[in-house]
Amino acid sequence: MTEMVYGTAPVQSGEPILPRWWNTIDRWSLSCILLLFGIGLLLGLASSPPLAARNGFEPFHYVKRQAVFGGAALLAMWITTLMSPQLVRRLAVLGFAAAFFALVMLPFFGTDFGKGAVRWYSLGFASVQPSEFLKPGFVVVAAWMLAASYEVGGPPGKTFSLILCVTVVLFLAMQPDFGQAALVLFSWGVMYFVAGAPITLLVGLAGGVVLAGTFAYNNSEHVARRIDGFLSADVDPTTQLGYATNAIREGGFLGVGVGEGEVKWSLPDAHTDFIIAVAAEEYGLVLVLCIIALYATVVVRSLIRLMRERDPFIRLAGTGLACAFGVQSMINMGVAVRLLPAKGMTLPFVSYGGSSLIAGGIAVGMLLAFTRTRPQGEIGDILISRSR
Repeated sequence: MTEMVYGTAPVQSGEPILPRWWNTIDRWSLSCILLLFGIGLLLGLASSPPLAARNGFEPFHYVKRQAVFGGAALLAMWITTLMSPQLVRRLAVLGFAAAFFALVMLPFFGTDFGKGAVRWYSLGFASVQPSEFLKPGFVVVAAWMLAASYEVGGPPGKTFSLILCVTVVLFLAMQPDFGQAALVLFSWGVMYFVAGAPITLLVGLAGGVVLAGTFAYNNSEHVARRIDGFLSADVDPTTQLGYATNAIREGGFLGVGVGEGEVKWSLPDAHTDFIIAVAAEEYGLVLVLCIIALYATVVVRSLIRLMRERDPFIRLAGTGLACAFGVQSMINMGVAVRLLPAKGMTLPFVSYGGSSLIAGGIAVGMLLAFTRTRPQGEIGDILISRSR
């Protein structure tokens, strides 16, 4: 009866690992991720040659690096999807601890690469951004704490998760990296809401965010400059936002043609934060809608599959990862079309970047591991186990 209601297929214990993985994974979401990575390489071929020329590299230097980083990301994603939820949780705890330690050490050993925010460790041949690896680990650890509050006599997991969230957000804001801080706070808020948080508490937290934003605006030139630029009635055509807005306008419905775009010659971040502007100019609204549909498919299918999940930890962690994935995509595209202030956030699996690609692969691997089809226990068995 459980299989009829929840659509779960029993898995033979002696079945080989790969067939069992293929029969239980969400193949639609997996296909969407692979398509997004392919689109990222395609757009990298269009957007990165001007940057390579300015830096004295061969035309497709950054495309080759993206292919290498992407291959590592897909491998990390696949390995993670093979893990059980318990193993994912254990590794996430270790990964979060390491990433948080690296985040704390950034003011002493990190670099800003001339961008005004100390967010990276320079390794010479590459750079590492700890906040990218911090996000999936935080979501899983916070979900574990929240799920613990369901247990009879369990710890005050909701309070612990709130303390952890505030701590992480404060360290991110000190860089400053308000985009990642907002994403972490949003992910925790979604999980807290699903865990049954009172609406009055959520309203109070929203008010606290508004007060913190007002304080940051009044005391941080970095924040004030971005907010003022967003609220300005006129867009300076010589800024990144101005170039991106013009590129999207020029692209129209079908685009100006492959390789015919001009924005990549003006935007220094055309291959990262504003990659969607390149897509809109050269391929038009058609490709942009396809990209949005791919992200929406991953998020919606994941949430639907998580609705069938009875384990509160899996349900909360999967919901947090799915919403973080979708909201990061929305923020990146929203900045490009001037719906949101500039955040400096990549488009998952499409933008260039080693840390974002590999961390994104791990995060999506966790999500696919949590949404794999698995036999659900009978309700009576679950109630009996909890009463013991």
